[in-house]
Amino acid sequence: MTGPESEGPQVRRAVCPGSFDPITNGHLDIISRASRLYDEVYVAVMINKSKKGLFEIDERIDLIRQVTAEYGNVRVEAFHGLLVDFCKQREIPAIVKGLRAVSDFDYELQMAQMNNGLSGVETLFVPTNPTYSFLSSSLVKEVATWGGDVSHLVPPLVLEALGERLRQG
Repeated sequence: MTGPESEGPQVRRAVCPGSFDPITNGHLDIISRASRLYDEVYVAVMINKSKKGLFEIDERIDLIRQVTAEYGNVRVEAFHGLLVDFCKQREIPAIVKGLRAVSDFDYELQMAQMNNGLSGVETLFVPTNPTYSFLSSSLVKEVATWGGDVSHLVPPLVLEALGERLRQG
């Protein structure tokens, strides 16, 4: 047999990109939903050398791997440069992004159109669970820095790492 039938079933891949500094329950909601829709989901942890994160890239990757291990089909990798290049290298045709509010849509639509124009990669927008519609890593860090309770906003493992990091100063 020749042709597509002989190649076996096609693996459906998607990527959830972000800085994940730290990963929140809102991020996990989007990743878990993507993991039910796709055979393989890559979590692409963005490296931004001009910005100092609270957690180093390797720490973020480790935390994400631990909190997504139960899904079984999530891979976590760092990337820098264009997301579409990351997608091309791994044959990923879809980017999955969570939208919290209308304000997210304007920016994300421009990015989606640019990514599609550059490489044909599609972007799927997933509405965020209303429980997490206000949530961002920046907000979690700010509240935690001032001693606020963020235990309902991040997985327990991340809460522990966040507390340790903030105690270190």
